[in-house]
Amino acid sequence: MIWLSGIIKTFPARKGEEPFKAIDNVTLTINKGEFVSLLGPSGCGKSTLLNMIAGFEKPSEGEIEVNGLKVSQPGPDRVVVFQDHALFPWLNVLDNVAFGLRSKRISKKKQRETAMEYIKLVHLSRFADRYPHELSGGMKQRAALARALAMEPDILLMDEPFAALDEQTRLILHMELEDIWMKTGTTILFITHNIREAVMLSDRVLVMETRPGRIKEEFRVPALRPHDSSDPLIHEVESKIMTVLQDELEKVVREELGDEYHFKKDRILGAAGSDLGAGI
Repeated sequence: MIWLSGIIKTFPARKGEEPFKAIDNVTLTINKGEFVSLLGPSGCGKSTLLNMIAGFEKPSEGEIEVNGLKVSQPGPDRVVVFQDHALFPWLNVLDNVAFGLRSKRISKKKQRETAMEYIKLVHLSRFADRYPHELSGGMKQRAALARALAMEPDILLMDEPFAALDEQTRLILHMELEDIWMKTGTTILFITHNIREAVMLSDRVLVMETRPGRIKEEFRVPALRPHDSSDPLIHEVESKIMTVLQDELEKVVREELGDEYHFKKDRILGAAGSDLGAGI
C-alpha cells in the first residue's frame, strides 16, 4: 500500500523570485494491487509526486509510507519505468532484463531463467538475443517493462512509458500491460496525459490541478476487466474527466495568453482520446 499525507514540495527560490511550490497538500492512499493513474496538465507535479514515492526526491512537508514503512530513499520494492526505455546498448534483451537480478542472491542460471520468464510474458522470447538498436520502440518498452517486472517489486511506478510510441503500438501495449497486471497483481501508479489511456488501464483516475499540484477529483472506472474501449461506462468516465480537466487546461493557457482567453467546449470535449495537456 502507498500512503501519502499532507505532501508539500517546494523548490528553492531563484534570485529575485519567490520559492516555487510544485505540490500542495496531497493526501492519497493507493491500495495493494490497485492500478491508479495520475492525469493533469504538464507542470502540475505528477512526475514530482512519483519521484517522491520512488524515493528519488524528498517532500518539503508531509510523510510518505509504502507498506507501513517511511520512504526515505529508493528501494527494490518500488521500480520505475520511464518514458525512455534506458536499456544498456551493449547488452542484449536477456542480459538487460537480467541485469537488476545481479543484486539478488541467486545463481546466474536462476537470473537468466527468471529473466526469460518475464521476456516471455511481454512476448519478446524470439528477440532475447537482440540488442536495443535492433528493436522497435515498442519492443524496447516491452524489454524495459520485463526488466522492471523481473525484480518482482511490490509497486511499479510508470512515468508516461508509452508517450513516444505510435497509437497502434500504444494500444497493443495497453492490452499487454493490463493482462500482466491482472496476472501479477502488482500495484501500479501510472502517469499519463492521455485520458483514454488512463481510463482503459486504471481502477481509479486522479485528476490533478495545475500549479501548485493538488488532487482535484477522483474517478473510479466501474467497467469489467479487461476493459473494452466500446463499453459505454468507459466513455462516460472519459467525458466526466474531460469536463474537469478542461478547466485546468484553460488555467494553463490563460497564464500565457491572458485572462480573456476561453476554451470553446464543443471543440475540446470530443477529444478525450488525445494527449490533452501534453506540452502545456
